[in-house]
Amino acid sequence: MIKLSRFKAFLRKHQKSAPVIFFTLGFVWDSLTLGSIDRLYDQLILSTYLASLTVCLYLFNLADDEEWKGTFLERLEEYFPLAIQFFLGGLCSAYVIFFFRSVSFTKTISFFIILVALLFANEIFKKRISNKYLHFSTYFFVNFTFFAFLVPVVLNVMNGFVFFLSGAISLSSTLVLVIFIYDKSPSMRTEVNKTKLVGLILAIYVTVNTFYYFNLIPPVPLALQEGIVAHNVEKDNGSYLVTYQKRGLLSLFEPKIKYSPGDSLFIFTSIFAPADLKKKVNHHWQWFNARTENWETMDRIIFEIQGGREQGYRGYTYKQNIVEGKWKVDVITSDNMILGRINFTVIADSLNKKNNLKTDIY
Repeated sequence: MIKLSRFKAFLRKHQKSAPVIFFTLGFVWDSLTLGSIDRLYDQLILSTYLASLTVCLYLFNLADDEEWKGTFLERLEEYFPLAIQFFLGGLCSAYVIFFFRSVSFTKTISFFIILVALLFANEIFKKRISNKYLHFSTYFFVNFTFFAFLVPVVLNVMNGFVFFLSGAISLSSTLVLVIFIYDKSPSMRTEVNKTKLVGLILAIYVTVNTFYYFNLIPPVPLALQEGIVAHNVEKDNGSYLVTYQKRGLLSLFEPKIKYSPGDSLFIFTSIFAPADLKKKVNHHWQWFNARTENWETMDRIIFEIQGGREQGYRGYTYKQNIVEGKWKVDVITSDNMILGRINFTVIADSLNKKNNLKTDIY
């Protein structure tokens, strides 16, 4: 009891920063414990988080109606908002963790930025707008993310229809929760305009689907983990020996590749996919024509990936007769969803002096 009282006193003293701390704790905890969405352990953990978040939202919203007065839950009421932030942090971090190694991480981070923005908006504007609008809109967002990961794993299928199905499941479950709590809680009916709240959730639903349509969200749960421009790729006893130029800090994002006539350039990729999921992908080689200022397709090479390997399915394509200039290779699924993009610049090397070569095993 003394420890609980001290904890309460600590929370009251730091009540402004406590939600951010608990959100961060949820993120850090998952960073240390989660691995892959197709593992049963990870699925159970995330399912527990979502179920716990749902329960906490219900308890928190009915606390204002003194629903828990005289019960053991009354003593825990001030912890409900912190629990909500912890589970939001946990669910949000899962998305980042599962795609952290993707070379297209700048696209996937859009979900995380929105979640953090919602959290800080909750802190900055809590005297001007209702926390409940933010709680339920953020709940829908992480709910959508959760099912976007889980449904393809369960069905062993990944395409636009499955993403739409994931969104429909999360939208319907969120609206059921909102209507249920709204009918049960007089304080929520006073504080929240149901039409406005439902409209906000629908706006998020449309926005996420729009992002997906325009390739601003990668085709979850696939993730491009490695994307390397190489001078040679060899397969040896189940491993791939990849020889490439070591990058300096100035060429980290768009390396300059030396090329001699008659040589080949390779694109080596490693793509994570859940177990039992098969998908055709292609390497779309494009060269920038400086005269016309347009990207021209030089080749499209298709191959099939098989999920189940934690480090990702390995594959490569190659081309000869490479011309100087800017190049990019888009790694694309069969339904034209971009997994990632590999940019590089080709420089003529007539003397065949390739320095700083390194070979790694994948």
